[in-house]
Amino acid sequence: MSSRSSSHSHTGRIDKLDFDSHRKPTSTHNGSGASSPHGLLRDDESLLSNVVDGVLERDRRKMKREVVKYLSFASAILSCLCAGSITAYSVYGYLFQSRLQYTQFQVNEVSIAAELGMYLPVPLFGYLCDRYNPRPISLLSAFLFGPAYLLAAFAYHQGPPAHGGWPFGVMVLAFVGIGMGTSCMYLSAVTTCAKNFGRGKHKGLALAIPIAAFGLSGMWQSQVGSRLLYEEDAKGIAGDVDVFRFFLFLAGTLFAAGLLGVIGLRVVDEEELIDEAVEELERSGLLEESDFFQRSILYESNGYGTISSQHHLSSEDLTLLKAHEEEEERKKTWLLNAETRRFLADPTMWFLAGGFFLVTGPGEAFINNLGTIIGTLYPPPSSAPPSNSAATHVSIIALTSTCARLITGTLTDLLAPNAPSHKLSASTSSLSLSLSGEPKRFTLSRVSFLLASTLLLTLAFLLLASPFIATHPSLFPLVSALAGTGYGAVFSLTPILISVVWGVQNFGTNWGIIAMMPAGGAAVWGAVYSVVYQGHVREGAVLCFGRGCYEGTAWAMGGCGVLAMGLWAWAWRGREGWVERGIAV
Repeated sequence: MSSRSSSHSHTGRIDKLDFDSHRKPTSTHNGSGASSPHGLLRDDESLLSNVVDGVLERDRRKMKREVVKYLSFASAILSCLCAGSITAYSVYGYLFQSRLQYTQFQVNEVSIAAELGMYLPVPLFGYLCDRYNPRPISLLSAFLFGPAYLLAAFAYHQGPPAHGGWPFGVMVLAFVGIGMGTSCMYLSAVTTCAKNFGRGKHKGLALAIPIAAFGLSGMWQSQVGSRLLYEEDAKGIAGDVDVFRFFLFLAGTLFAAGLLGVIGLRVVDEEELIDEAVEELERSGLLEESDFFQRSILYESNGYGTISSQHHLSSEDLTLLKAHEEEEERKKTWLLNAETRRFLADPTMWFLAGGFFLVTGPGEAFINNLGTIIGTLYPPPSSAPPSNSAATHVSIIALTSTCARLITGTLTDLLAPNAPSHKLSASTSSLSLSLSGEPKRFTLSRVSFLLASTLLLTLAFLLLASPFIATHPSLFPLVSALAGTGYGAVFSLTPILISVVWGVQNFGTNWGIIAMMPAGGAAVWGAVYSVVYQGHVREGAVLCFGRGCYEGTAWAMGGCGVLAMGLWAWAWRGREGWVERGIAV
């Protein structure tokens, strides 16, 4: 201190050593330890330059992350725009009856095989998306879609099995692959969006857009089939879709889309997601009882976490760095496993899943059998006009479904109550609101939108069951519009609810578990529809005509919608429901 004081008194200036005892004195021309004004200026310029370089580098990294995030979003939309080819099944499903001589049972078996392939493996694909990343799943979709549609194309081209064509089981096998490809491409895209945008204020819209694109895929593909890839009669007039060429087109398109997803689908800052989830679990007190995190605390106390900041690493440091990375990977695995257990142990999850089963099963069965339902309204010698064709109704459902998904995603972002975290307690949330001093805004729960959407779908089934549509077939588009709106909104709101209630860090697995429900629902209701349909077929005939072909099934589907609304209302406002637990849904 004395040396500093003397230096100050003799020079009249404050030396750098007066405020930093660890800095070495700047050498001068006279060899003394005193600093010249030019030396101090150069030192300040160097410090400022380092600060500016650091800020610029940080901004470049942030910009790069944003660019990658939005390019991934665009890639996810492109994947979803191609993935929903199975929703165009009604465009050609009825041709399996007339061209391949399949029974109605067999036509539904093919669609059910696709549903089972699409929904049953979803938890596995979601698990792989969470533990690794979505890109390998997109690659898998390419190698499922391509061969499966090629197999279906040549099975159709060979003709009826009774006349030397390929066995019925070949077509079933092909559609299992198509269903699995659909699941892979859709889930890889939606999981990417959920992880990249799930923490933002527009998470509803970020999930609704790719899900809406999935609904649009059936529309544009059915239009390509019916308007470009059609059969011509002897006079050159367009007829039914050319199923063989349509399947070849889908094989090439979806194979290319899967490969593009490998390049474009990237999750940004996943480490931050994991660290934030760990901190929330730590605040909840769950981590203190974990053997893994007891090891992690010991591990961090040994200083391993500081190695990555070193520029020159020795072999010992590299070994410790590798151990640190392995520990981080184990932390991620532990966290995701804990989140899965918490999800499965939550009773409200089962109410949500049960309602999803009751709604999506009838919805899938209705969409898959549109062609045969419309056919029952036009007994020979009449036939459905182009305005009431299966392709037209697939497009109506796709458009209304897309609009419903976009509208509900946007409105829930604007009107749904906000919460800083899905794990905060009710008392904490109320305290934060009271201290903020902000005026209360009008809010409407996401569950309210879900119940309203289910009501629209239920009305569609009840309208179909009534005598009104049978006597006025030209109004069938009203049924398709109501069904598309309700069904699309339910499929958009359910994953949004999952991300809000249980978070996004394990979204792929959680949504995959819920998304299994339509597999069972489609199988049950496809079988029910087939039994009712076949029960009203006249002896010696193949096709059914009249209201009785579908009436009983439609009444039962409407009842399922009412029951689903009851389950969701209980999960929302019942005992130990989301409202009671303080979760802002």
